[in-house]
Amino acid sequence: MFREVKKEETFPQIEERVLGLWDKDESFKKSLDSRPETEPYTFYDGPPFATGLPHYGHLLAGTIKDIVPRYWTMKGKKVPRGFGWDCHGLPIESLVQNELGLAGVAEIQKLGVDKFNETCRGKVLKYTSEWKKTVRRMGRWVDFDKGYKTMDKNFMESVWWVFKQCFDKGLIYQGYRIQPYSPALATPLSNFETNQGYKDRQDPSLTLIFPLNTDEAKFKDTSILVWTTTPWTLYSNFCIVVGPDMDYNLVEQDGKKYWIAASRTAAYFKNPNVVDTCKGSELVGKDYEPLSRISDAFVTPDQLSRHYKIYPADYVSTEDGTGAVHTAPSFGEEDFQKGAELDLGLFDPLDTEGKFTDKVPMWKGLGAKEADKEIIRFFKEQGRVFKQDVIVHSYPHCWRTGVPLIYRALKTWFLKIDAPVTSKDGITKTLKEWMVDNNQTVNWVPAHIRDGRFGKWIANARDWNLSRNRFWGTPIPVWLSDDGDMIAVGSIEELQQLTGVKLDDLHKHFVDKLTIEKDGKVYRRTPEVFDCWFESGSMPYASHHYPFENKELVEKSFPADFIAEGLDQTRGWFYTLTVLSNALFQKPAFKNVIVNGIILAEDGSKMSKSKRNYPDPNDLIERTGADAIRLFMINSAALKAEDLRFSEEGVKGIVKQVMLPLWNAVAFFVSNHNADAAKGQLTWKPGQEVKSDNELDRWMLATLQDLAAKVEVEMKAYRLYNVVPAVIAAVDDLTNWYVRRSRRRFWKSENDGDKNAAYATMYKVLVDFSKILAPFLPLLAEEIYQILVREVDEGAPVSVHLCEFPSADKSLMDEKLVERIAMVRGMVEMGRVIRATNNVKNRMPIASMTVVAHGAVEKNVAETMKDLILEELNVREMKFLEDETKLVKLSAKPNFLAIKAKGPDYAKNMKVISAKLNSLSVDEIKALQNGETIKFDFGEVGADCLMLNRIVADGMAVEANQHFTVALDLKITDELRRACVARELVNRIQNRRKDQNFAISDRISIELYSESEVLKQAVKENESYIKGETQADAIVWKDSTAGLQESDADGEKVAVEAVR
Repeated sequence: MFREVKKEETFPQIEERVLGLWDKDESFKKSLDSRPETEPYTFYDGPPFATGLPHYGHLLAGTIKDIVPRYWTMKGKKVPRGFGWDCHGLPIESLVQNELGLAGVAEIQKLGVDKFNETCRGKVLKYTSEWKKTVRRMGRWVDFDKGYKTMDKNFMESVWWVFKQCFDKGLIYQGYRIQPYSPALATPLSNFETNQGYKDRQDPSLTLIFPLNTDEAKFKDTSILVWTTTPWTLYSNFCIVVGPDMDYNLVEQDGKKYWIAASRTAAYFKNPNVVDTCKGSELVGKDYEPLSRISDAFVTPDQLSRHYKIYPADYVSTEDGTGAVHTAPSFGEEDFQKGAELDLGLFDPLDTEGKFTDKVPMWKGLGAKEADKEIIRFFKEQGRVFKQDVIVHSYPHCWRTGVPLIYRALKTWFLKIDAPVTSKDGITKTLKEWMVDNNQTVNWVPAHIRDGRFGKWIANARDWNLSRNRFWGTPIPVWLSDDGDMIAVGSIEELQQLTGVKLDDLHKHFVDKLTIEKDGKVYRRTPEVFDCWFESGSMPYASHHYPFENKELVEKSFPADFIAEGLDQTRGWFYTLTVLSNALFQKPAFKNVIVNGIILAEDGSKMSKSKRNYPDPNDLIERTGADAIRLFMINSAALKAEDLRFSEEGVKGIVKQVMLPLWNAVAFFVSNHNADAAKGQLTWKPGQEVKSDNELDRWMLATLQDLAAKVEVEMKAYRLYNVVPAVIAAVDDLTNWYVRRSRRRFWKSENDGDKNAAYATMYKVLVDFSKILAPFLPLLAEEIYQILVREVDEGAPVSVHLCEFPSADKSLMDEKLVERIAMVRGMVEMGRVIRATNNVKNRMPIASMTVVAHGAVEKNVAETMKDLILEELNVREMKFLEDETKLVKLSAKPNFLAIKAKGPDYAKNMKVISAKLNSLSVDEIKALQNGETIKFDFGEVGADCLMLNRIVADGMAVEANQHFTVALDLKITDELRRACVARELVNRIQNRRKDQNFAISDRISIELYSESEVLKQAVKENESYIKGETQADAIVWKDSTAGLQESDADGEKVAVEAVR
């Protein structure tokens, strides 16, 4: 006997029981232990920050990361799954800064870096228990105990080793680079971080007057107008640039003359008095009067000799501004490049928090943007402001604090992307070339990411800024002498040899105390820490403490077989993994990668805690169960790296369409089996195979093999988005066709061998289904497996997840039969569409249907499956016609989309094609349907380019597909109506069985009372049908409604009860 399915039990309750079972049986550990070391499969899990709670994005990525390892484990691979924690970086530093009320870097240093870092260490794993709870509740198997933390000594030591390898290959350098900088955090940000913080803001729009210092008649006593939106950078102005080929006007106003780009003149002057013109090249070389000479003391005399001149530049735009651009090499990418080209030097008067230092005494202590108003007022008083306005533009803000970023030249550590790297085989390419070439070997899902978003990103990759001017991170292991000599350290042992001190902790407040003395020089550590992306990019090695431990394991299992993360990681983790794997080993870091899209709220907006525009994940799990959420997310556009609008109704739809029908099928099987076994009517035993001649059994088994074959192909290609729809369709095949069509085989009292075949088939299908579904619906699949296998066979594996994944059995495949049933179901579906569009309920019998088969195979299918089709559609008679035109009036018009899809020649000749297709005779339409084509100079068109219109006689309705044209006679007689009443009555009786929790196999007596002669006649005419459908032995008419449930059957009042 099987354990009975409790109908009152919810999916969340079932899932909780399964989770308890997994814990008790140590199922995850056993699944790993049962697989041989000789079949390794490597999966990298990208580490989340433990400073925030898991959201739907994590659940989606986590589900993908669970499905694939579960599948490959069932295919015999050993798939270790260690969970990682990203412990360093700005998220935890910001949290601690806020908690301790520290306004900036100076206050952190005042508190003490040691105290600050130890507070970070204590707080960083704040939400790990919540993460563990949610990950477990989602049915995900992952090892938290054997996971890694980026703050662990062993992890950090491996990061040092990775850096030292890059350093020794000449990939590391220290230099200036314009970087997005957060004054609030006192650190530069990566481009990835910068892109997260764009929003609109108001900034000054300031046009300044720069008098030209020249005696040349044309330019004497004239000024050039220069535009800026960053007044705070004006003290760092070293030159002005113009477009050498651009035209400039000299405009006189109020006795003064100003040079401005010709195309921008109208934007500045209402009725311009243009007194002269020139090319930008004529302005080049002219000296101008600077706004300030404060910066002169901070550059060399040679550099100063090139300051305060006009230079040419091809990036000067006339979309806004004046056509003359203020250039401050310390602030802004183009400014920096121009300054480097001309060797103008740098002048940055700001401190680490973006405030003016005593280099500009007037504004000392004021933040850059804060000082703008005072600077504008001052230069107005000096007579140097021509026009003041405001501009609203999209500008990057700090993603952690919301403070506007500034772009400044910073001395920092870089990894050079264009440097040459030589492989073990002696092949030399630039690092970028290795990255681009090896990326071609990676299976990206979806495929367009490889050469699209990711391919373009690496092809245009710039040197990677590795360092952050922060505290809680892995210190960059470079010690510098006063004369600029460098020593890079790659291990704890190496540091001990150089300093005589062995460290047990590699964080900044321990490492910075150590100096290296060598050849009479003292070396001190550079103050920066690594960007935490360098740590996550080192994860394949550092998570195993490579190369200090696990050397053979890491090298044998590299590159990873599989990784998965969201689309945003194409510029984050996917990128950093790729840079470092190619720098170290000239290999890709991974072989297969699934990129998921971003999850949005139901209305398409970003999910927001403050707006509460999405259901809390943990609450939803308790309402619907984790399996439903998993399947909803996986069966979506998110698996093609597109956005997914999250919807609770969508999750409930999965429960209704997939999970409940499947669970009901299990309940049906178990209930009938137990009843038959109790009566001694069953000789079949669970697991016993019975060869069946029943066409339904052979079709269901063949369908199952097709599913197993498709899943194998698609999972091998990591196309989960093709797997889940196939699984859902197969569940529908089982529940909506096989079980429904087979019910009477289970109900009949005699066992003629067909009953055994039905049980054997359905058992095999349900058990194999539990295995195929296991990676996707791990909790429900486990419950089905436990009921049908493990609880009746102690020798079976303890969990479905320890079983072998089903492979297709070719001996059970039957392509022709599957195609035949598909044709039948297609015809039935058309019949149901006709009913729905004409408001004829399914329980209303129809006198006849007429079928035109579009081929010999189709005709054979319709004739041999006639009884089944009639029963499915509740139709009395099937008629056949050879000629469709005797049934319908046929006409056609062009299918423009199909024609256009054939190519540009067809699109160009649309009028010619349309004219021909609009004038087709019935015989010509039929010829096209039979495979003929119409020839044109540019090609040919066939039936695929037609949209057919079929008109039928009154009282008839028609539908057609590629196999059949089907017409139903919708005229309803009194006798047909009574048959409908009988079917409605069956439904009411079945409802009473359900209400009273009768077992499917329970026999009943039907008690009725009605004053309707129609209903009485309906029962009389359809008595055997009513009894057969409801498992009734008798129909008893009562004298009153006492003890009966009042209802109606197609409008006829009736009182009814089902009695055991």
